[in-house]
Amino acid sequence: MGEWQPGAGVTVRVPASSANLGPGFDSVGVALGLWDRCRATVLADHALEITVSGEGAGSVPTDATHLVHRSLVHAFEELGEKPPSGLRLECDNEVPHGRGLGSSATAIVTGVALAHALRALRDGRPVEGLDLTPVNDLAARLEGHPDNSSASVYGGVTLSWSDDPERGTTTLRLAPHPDVVPVVFTPEVQLSTATARAVLPAQVRLSDAAANSARAALLVHAVTRAPEHLLDGTREWLHQEPRRASYPASMALVDELRAAGHAAVISGAGPSVLVLSTRGTADEVTTAGGAAWRVRRPGIPGRGVEFAVSETP
Repeated sequence: MGEWQPGAGVTVRVPASSANLGPGFDSVGVALGLWDRCRATVLADHALEITVSGEGAGSVPTDATHLVHRSLVHAFEELGEKPPSGLRLECDNEVPHGRGLGSSATAIVTGVALAHALRALRDGRPVEGLDLTPVNDLAARLEGHPDNSSASVYGGVTLSWSDDPERGTTTLRLAPHPDVVPVVFTPEVQLSTATARAVLPAQVRLSDAAANSARAALLVHAVTRAPEHLLDGTREWLHQEPRRASYPASMALVDELRAAGHAAVISGAGPSVLVLSTRGTADEVTTAGGAAWRVRRPGIPGRGVEFAVSETP
């Protein structure tokens, strides 16, 4: 085990995600090309310095309760070690907060990944190419739902499950069909995941569960091999309708887009709307919604967490 060297630092980039993908509730996610970036630098004195720019600036804490820092501390505890006594975190965020695009999961993945990268740097091991399995496992446990965090860890489309979260999460990374083009509609309003979760029913009808299972299987086929089936593959029965009153404008947009033949779903817990369009339909999709929505075509990054050894300014 090496010693912490003041001035040593690493930078982590982590993409946004859209989870609960149609019928893939709590299991299927997709990475989106909006990135949070954080540089961690070891300080000589016993201090914690956190700055935030971009999304969340002025509204998230900049002390030890910051989610990136809390997740970093959790990861070091998991490793049986302590973080550097002096640390600077410089966070520059693109992922909107409270919009269903995985901002909390992104922060958690960032903190866990930084811990593993800092430890490798201290011990003289390469930072690039670190094994992301322990990052995925702990991030899923801290986040509570593996579809968001796994998509941010690995990129692409991910399918995740766990028989026992304490023993880890299994994730398959799926390559999306090259014709799939995500279009994201983001409103000004926010919605917390806890609020959205609170309205979900404790039980569902057996017929609804069976229908949802069939479409989840079709979704995997459609998003990877047959985009012509995306509309049918994104039909779901478990989570969107019970939340309709929580985001009526979002559901109205989903209804409008689906009626026009586009594979629209609520992104994560909402209120953003995600459309899995294709190269031939993306331009038409972006004209929907009107001025109340910010429309993005972020792409699906082919990889998730990115590491780099950073120089201090």
